[in-house]
Amino acid sequence: MTSEATVRGAGIYGLSVAWELLARGVSVTVVDPAGPAAGASGGEVGAMSPHAPDGWSPIKAFQLETLVAAGSFWAEVAETGGGDPGYGRTGRIQALEDDAAVARARGREAVARENWGAPYGWEVVPAPADWGPASPTGLVIHDTLTARLHPARATRALARAVVARGGRIVTEAPDRGPVIWATGAAGLAALSDEAGREVGRAIKGQAAVLGCDRRGAPLIQADGLYTVPHADGTLGLGSTTENAFDDPTGTDALLDEIIARARIAVPALAGAPVLRRWAGLRPRARSRQPLLGLWPGRDGQFVANGG
Repeated sequence: MTSEATVRGAGIYGLSVAWELLARGVSVTVVDPAGPAAGASGGEVGAMSPHAPDGWSPIKAFQLETLVAAGSFWAEVAETGGGDPGYGRTGRIQALEDDAAVARARGREAVARENWGAPYGWEVVPAPADWGPASPTGLVIHDTLTARLHPARATRALARAVVARGGRIVTEAPDRGPVIWATGAAGLAALSDEAGREVGRAIKGQAAVLGCDRRGAPLIQADGLYTVPHADGTLGLGSTTENAFDDPTGTDALLDEIIARARIAVPALAGAPVLRRWAGLRPRARSRQPLLGLWPGRDGQFVANGG
């Protein structure tokens, strides 16, 4: 194994790569002109939720493995000196719109027990009166595998833990050893330019932070939105999915629409004040799967992107 490496990009992906390299005895320098959590990893929502438990596949099995491992990963980050990343396996509630949706959800209860295993479950239950989505059937899905994470807080915690483990995080430095490019949307654009085809693209997302203290409560998925109660007593809400945009970090009427929809979908949000508005670009690989491997045509250079 190489004795040193350079990671370009101090988002959650690049810092996770640095963390694992340091654990293997590699000297790591993380380079990012804007510093940790400057891009998509500085967001506000932070839902870590599985796909439906049926239609099992190697990808779903890998997703389960990573979701289960997240608790110990973030606990180690905190213990190493990163501080609280805002992680919690709080579960998720989803509305069931009609009888057909209820039947599908009930059919997945046994499948979840088989594929997810104890202690994680997927159950159809009555909609909670005080914290839940408006559900025409009066029923919801409650799964206990879903977790929440505060993206910006977690990324900064991971950055501190990387430094505590002996890594360096700087705004600029020459490449030393293999180079891992974890540069998000800009990195996907560079890959696409070199490949002469679209490998991935930037997707703009707008999100909001509401003043609604439901810490410890399940996150809610309703009307295509995530409502995520964070450990600090705030609530992350989002997000838009914009393929075309003029201002990558500006918020506008699309976010106003998201907030209005959320107040209808989750009645408990009706009077919650908006504390912050956020927008940024997240990388989306064309395959919709994370990219990790050699950068084609670049000896000793690798890609970690598209997550």
